[in-house]
Amino acid sequence: MSIQDETEAETRTKRILPALQAAGWGVVAGSRIREELICPGRIQSGGTRGKSLKCDYVLEYRGHKLAVLEAKRADVSYRDGVGQAKDYAQRLQTRYAYSSNGLGWYAIDMATGTEGDLSLPFPSPDDLWNQTFGKANAWRDRFGAVPFETDGGKWDPRYYQHNAITAALEAVARGDDRILLTLATGTGKTSIAFQIAWKLFEAKWSLVGTPSRRPRILFLADRNILADQAYNAFSAFPPDAITRIDPGTIRKKGGVPKNASIFFTIFQTFMTGDAGPVFNDYPKDFFDFIIIDECHRGGAKDESEWRSILEYFSPAVQMGLTATPKRKHNADTYGYFGEPVYTYALRDGIEDGFLTPFKVRQMASTIDAYVWNPEDEIIQGEVEIGDSFTEGDFNTKIVIQERELSRVREFMNEVDQRQKALIFCATQDHAALIRDLINQEKTSTDPDYCQRVTADDGTIGDAHLRAFQDNDKTIPTVLTTSQKLSTGVDARNVRHIVLMRPIRSMIEFKQIIGRGTRTFDGKDFFTIWDFVKAHENFNDPDWDGEPIAPEPPRGSPIPESGTEGQEAGGDDAASGEVKESPKQKLVIKLSDGKERSIQYIKTTTYWSADGKPMSAAEFMEKLFGELSGLIKDEDQLRAIWSDPDNRERFLAQLSDTGYDADRLNDIRQLVDAPKSDLFDVLNYILFTSPPKTRKVRAEGVRQDGLNDFQPEMQKLLLSILQAYEEAGVAELATKKLGQFLTARYGSVGEGKAKLGELGAVKEAYKAMQVGLYAR
Repeated sequence: MSIQDETEAETRTKRILPALQAAGWGVVAGSRIREELICPGRIQSGGTRGKSLKCDYVLEYRGHKLAVLEAKRADVSYRDGVGQAKDYAQRLQTRYAYSSNGLGWYAIDMATGTEGDLSLPFPSPDDLWNQTFGKANAWRDRFGAVPFETDGGKWDPRYYQHNAITAALEAVARGDDRILLTLATGTGKTSIAFQIAWKLFEAKWSLVGTPSRRPRILFLADRNILADQAYNAFSAFPPDAITRIDPGTIRKKGGVPKNASIFFTIFQTFMTGDAGPVFNDYPKDFFDFIIIDECHRGGAKDESEWRSILEYFSPAVQMGLTATPKRKHNADTYGYFGEPVYTYALRDGIEDGFLTPFKVRQMASTIDAYVWNPEDEIIQGEVEIGDSFTEGDFNTKIVIQERELSRVREFMNEVDQRQKALIFCATQDHAALIRDLINQEKTSTDPDYCQRVTADDGTIGDAHLRAFQDNDKTIPTVLTTSQKLSTGVDARNVRHIVLMRPIRSMIEFKQIIGRGTRTFDGKDFFTIWDFVKAHENFNDPDWDGEPIAPEPPRGSPIPESGTEGQEAGGDDAASGEVKESPKQKLVIKLSDGKERSIQYIKTTTYWSADGKPMSAAEFMEKLFGELSGLIKDEDQLRAIWSDPDNRERFLAQLSDTGYDADRLNDIRQLVDAPKSDLFDVLNYILFTSPPKTRKVRAEGVRQDGLNDFQPEMQKLLLSILQAYEEAGVAELATKKLGQFLTARYGSVGEGKAKLGELGAVKEAYKAMQVGLYAR
C-alpha cells in the first residue's frame, strides 16, 4: 500500500506510535500517551456544539504534561500540524509541541521559541522532564506521583483545571508562601482546591519540610453556604480527616477541634469568641496550608479585621481563590497574594464550551422615573408637588406597587414559567413584594413556586436555596433576593437573571452574570432581563468577559443592625444583605389611568464574551451556525416565502443543513418573537427588519387583501388566515388546502361546487399569501 492510500489512523498506528514507544513513552513507569479532548466547543442550539479541540497525543510523565504531538497522514506535510500543535501546547501549558506525519518530525520549544526538524529517536520521558524542569525538586516528584482522586473515574480534570492544580503545586514545590488562582465563576474552583489538598495530603507535604506527617489544611470562606459546599466536595477524604470549625462543634468539644487534617470554617466564626477571637486558640504555626475562598471579598484587604487571621497564621502557605481579575477595587488582594499563577476567564469558558453564552433583554418603560402628581394617592409618607424619583430611589425611598406588578407581568408573560430564574431586588422588603406578586401571577398551582432567599429568611431560606440548586427539583422555580445570591449559588439550570435594582459596580454586575453561566443539558443560552439599564456596564472598559464578585454595598440602604451583612440566625457571613433605612418610605398608589398606561419598550441585545456588542446575525451564527449564505437579500426571501411550494422546498433545504422545525423555533424564541412568522424571524436575523406578529400580517390581509374575491372564497380565506394566526406558517402549506376544503365543506368535491374549479381555488390561496408577505 502506498502512502497515498494510508489513513491518518494507519499512520499513527504504524509510524508515530512505535516511535514514541521506542523512546519509552507509555513504557517507562510514570509515563503516559493519551489523546485529550481539550474542549467540547462553544454551546450552540439544539444540543449541538461549535468546533471541538482534540489533541492526538499528550505526553505525560510523573503527573505533568510535557509535550503535545499533532499527527497527519503520511502523504501530508509533517509541518501541516504545527499551528495546531502550538495552540494545544499553549492551552495545555506544555513545554514542547511536535508535528509529524510519521516520516518527518517537527519540534517547537514553547519556552525559548526554538523550532526546527527533529531527527529520531524521539526524546525519552526523562529527556523531556530534565529539559522542562532542569533542577530537581523532591516535592514536585512526590506531588506528581499522587494520582488525581477521580471518584472511580467519574471525574476527569478539564485542561484549565489541570493547569491550575499543576501551577499551584509547582508554586508550593518551589517554596512560595502566597499563591493566587483566578478562574471565572462556574469553572470549578472548589474541585481544583480539593485536588490540591488531596495531593498535599497524600504526599505528606507540610511546613516540616519532610514527608513525616499529614498537613493541616484550613479552608476559609466568608459564608456558611460556601464552607458547607466545600466540606461536602471534600468527602473523598477519610471521615476522621475532615472537620467543621463552627460554634456547635466548639461547644460540643469544649474548644476548637484540632484532631483532623482538613478544617472548614468562615471568617466570622474565627473572629468571635468569649475570650477573644477563636483563631487565637490555635498556635500560629498550626496550619500548614490555608485556602481562602473568594479571597477578594475582604480577607486580604488592609483595612479588614479579617486580615488579622491571615497575618496570625502567616507561617502557613496561603492560597487565594478568586473570580476577580486585577482591578483598582481589589488591589489589596493582588498586593497580598501577588500575580495569579494561573488565570482562566469567562470569555475562554464560553468559547471553549464550559460556560453558557447569554443575551440581554432590555426592558425600558414609561415609569422608569416618577414625578409626584396629586392624581395619585399617598398611602404612606410625605411628598411635595414636583418631587421626582429615579431608579435608585424606587423601593428604597419610594414604593409604587403597580410599577413592580407591571414589571412582574412583563417578565412572566414572556418567559417559559417552568424555567428557573433569579431575581435581584433593591431590598429584602422589595424581594418579598416581588415574590408575592410573582406567586399571584404564576400559572403554576404550587404555593412554593417563588420564594425569597435573603438574610432575614435564615434557615428556611437556605432550605429553599438547596431545593432550587437541586437539578432534579422544579420547585421553587424562582428565587428573589437582594444581595445574598449574587455569589455562592451553584445552580446549573438557571435560565433567567432578572435585574430589578441598579447594579452599583462593575464588580457586582460581573458576579451576577456568573450566576447564569453554569452549563446544563438543553441549556443553550441564558437571558439577562434588564429593567434598570445595567447593560450599560458592558460599555465600561473594565468589562473583559471575566466575572468579578461584588463589593459590599455602600450608601443607602444602610447595613443591618449590628454587623454589616451579618446573617440572621447564625454565625454565617456577610451575605451583603442590608436592612431597610429607618426613615419611612413613601408609598404611592397610581391613579387607574396611569396604571393602565404603563408601557414597555423591549430590545434584545447580544454581547460577545469579551463584552463587545454583536448583531443578531453574529450571535445567531455563534449559536446556530452560518445561515446568511442561503439568502442574498430581503426580496429573495419574500419571493420564496410568498409561494407555498417554493417555501416548502426552502424549508426542506434548511432542514438538510441542520435547521429543522425545532431549531427554527429555538431561533424564534431567542429573538423574542414567539408570535411571529418564521419569515419575520429570518428577515430580522439576516436583514434586521423588525418582526411583525402573525396577527398583524393576517389583519393586513383582512383589511384590504380579499376585496377581489367572491364572498364564499373570502370566507374560506378568512378561516385559513385565522388558522395561520393561531398555529403558524405550516397552515399555509399546499397540502393543507385540501384539509381546509374538507373541514369546511365536507369534501374537496363539495368545495369545488361552492367555489369553482380547484385551480382557481389554488390561485386564490397563493394570491392571499402574496398579500400576506407583501410588506
